[in-house]
Amino acid sequence: MNLKLNRKSISNIVFVIAVVVLLYPPSREWFMRQIAFAPSIENLENSEKINSYNWQLRGLNTENINFNELENKVVFVNFWATWCPPCRAEMPMIQELYNDYKDKIEFVFVTSESWETVEKFYVKNNYNLPSYNSISLPPEKFTETNSIPASYLIDKKGNILISKTGSANWNSDKVRDLLDELILK
Repeated sequence: MNLKLNRKSISNIVFVIAVVVLLYPPSREWFMRQIAFAPSIENLENSEKINSYNWQLRGLNTENINFNELENKVVFVNFWATWCPPCRAEMPMIQELYNDYKDKIEFVFVTSESWETVEKFYVKNNYNLPSYNSISLPPEKFTETNSIPASYLIDKKGNILISKTGSANWNSDKVRDLLDELILK
């Protein structure tokens, strides 16, 4: 049997692969991870500031907190959901970052889902990120988008140095260098 591949056959194969990548969630998440870039970092002069730290959070796998307990600390905030492909795509990179920085900065992962849903997702993927439900409204700067994932990196003075909607490579050298710098300040 002589199997010749012409341009049309190759084009059809590429099309089928692209459809599979886009429709099959695990491959879609893998693809998103491959194209994820480190988030942009704001210059201090251009950064916005948290207007209020008064935000009640119910811990799902951790203690309840008021966000004001995190004032004067470096904080990473991430709004996410288990059903969100871009959220799931960036989670392995965030977990790696969390593993290395959990004792140096504060991490706050906010979802509207129940602990039962989050726990199944965490167990399946071997995640242990501290997750919360909002009890009160978050700071105004966090409500400017309804898209998820939405992530923010805040310095000790309340400046939002990173504000990123959509998946990103949070485990990049760029982010790690910034965190190391912020921890020392």
